[in-house]
Amino acid sequence: MSNLDDILKSRRDTRHFTNDSVPDAVIEKALQAGHWAPSVGLTDATQYYLIKSVEIKKAIKELFLEYDKKAAGSTDNESQKEQYQNLKLEAIEEAPLGLVICYDRSVLNNFTIGTVGSNEAIKFSAVCAAQNIWLSLTEQGYSMGWVSILNYYQFKEILGLPEHIEPLGYFCVGKPATNYDNQPMLQQLHWKQKSETPFVSEITELHLATAKQVEVKTIHPLTTDFFLKSLQQKIDQKTKPIGSLGVLEKIAIQIATVFKTLEPKINQPHIVVFAADHGIAQHGVSAYPQDVTRQMLTNFLEGGAAINVFCKQNKIELSVVDSGVNYDFPSNTSLISAKIDKGTHSFLNGSAMTELQMNLCFTKGSEIVTTIAKQGSNCIGFGEMGIGNTATASVLMSVLCDFPIEDCVGRGTGVSDEKLQLKIDVLRKAIENYQGDKNLESYLAYFGGFEILQMAGGMLEAYKQNMIFLVDGFICSVAFLIAFKKKPSIMNNAIFSHQSAEKAHKKLLDYLGVSAVLQLDLRLGEGTGCALVFPIIKSAVAFLNEMASFESSGVSEK
Repeated sequence: MSNLDDILKSRRDTRHFTNDSVPDAVIEKALQAGHWAPSVGLTDATQYYLIKSVEIKKAIKELFLEYDKKAAGSTDNESQKEQYQNLKLEAIEEAPLGLVICYDRSVLNNFTIGTVGSNEAIKFSAVCAAQNIWLSLTEQGYSMGWVSILNYYQFKEILGLPEHIEPLGYFCVGKPATNYDNQPMLQQLHWKQKSETPFVSEITELHLATAKQVEVKTIHPLTTDFFLKSLQQKIDQKTKPIGSLGVLEKIAIQIATVFKTLEPKINQPHIVVFAADHGIAQHGVSAYPQDVTRQMLTNFLEGGAAINVFCKQNKIELSVVDSGVNYDFPSNTSLISAKIDKGTHSFLNGSAMTELQMNLCFTKGSEIVTTIAKQGSNCIGFGEMGIGNTATASVLMSVLCDFPIEDCVGRGTGVSDEKLQLKIDVLRKAIENYQGDKNLESYLAYFGGFEILQMAGGMLEAYKQNMIFLVDGFICSVAFLIAFKKKPSIMNNAIFSHQSAEKAHKKLLDYLGVSAVLQLDLRLGEGTGCALVFPIIKSAVAFLNEMASFESSGVSEK
């Protein structure tokens, strides 16, 4: 076959193969065609793995059948289910050769200007390679079938693929046993009809989207003299010396005041971890490569991180949000998708985000907390994950508090002395390069991070919903600083869980005029401080509601 149009029309997703083996020369020529495919920035990230082992094919087939069974069960339409189950969707064991086409995500850690923009780019390059292979095989009288109905985590485990290698799927390769009447097989079986011509439409009008602004209504806590006197009297009448429960008494007063009751209860506590990537990480300000953000989110989803352990221990619901990670997560995960973009731009020489994106962050953060509040939660903790976000938080603290950048920079993920100085120098230069207006919104758009601004929006909404909210470490405190600048009265609802090992955190807490409950030298993030302080929050509520008074117990007062 030599005519290009004929080759393109004859390319089929093949599921029926003869027993003929695939000559080495055929597959070598096809893989070379894949290598010639377009590759963004010549990243050379596409990799190929050949499968001939009967044992491996059998294991992949079992994986397919497990997922296929779930797919069939996703409809209550018995006719559709029967029709689906009669389809032949793969030829994993029948095809003489298996091919796994992958892309190497680790190239994202080697930033070169003008090449890799996002994980999407290297994925699409691998898809281009798959199409070239398909066309080459068709021209040689062979074909492929794409199997994508798989659990990709298990698929990678079966093949022993490195963590940074992502498969597009499993491809069955061989000589086709039929031409399917020169039409796609699913069309031949009347499962679905492919349109005769492509959809084409010219866009002639420019659409400028506007983000919904977060409306923050003022809620006046019940702070009448009568209520406060009654609350203080209830605490002082407990069987203890006055003031002897220290910080617990302050927490009890705060929670009772926010909830406007002398018998407050914590309902359905929840911690939300917001995650995003940061363009400033390209300049070596972190001890870890950017892809660790994506890796840690996978760890959260699999229940293996510290925050998972502490939430499970203290019976706290945990949600994880993709605010702007440079990766496309599978749609079948429990992740909350609030992605603004594939990470911010570097603010060293330009704005991290647009004003529209900045406003959208507040909207998204607000919507997430609104949903949690509607589920019955009145106590929420905020956590974060994002390589480079201590750098972003440091700059925001510096410009919003008018502190020297040196006072706002810490070791973050644990950088060396040399890297710490580099971090300070990079961030100082970024601030010096800033030529914008010196107001809150301009600073946030230029220096902000998607997860930090979404947390700020979430805190404003938690205040609006009359929730108690727990602030984690340094980065979350910077998010609180932003929310506080917008609405100072949110201080009434905030509990600062711990003072972290980041040296700037104490300076920021002092600036806000607050004290943290715990001091454990934490610098992990993830909302771990919120989870650890929660038993103390529960103890404050418990003593207020359950501890005996001098009168009820018959104990003599002083």
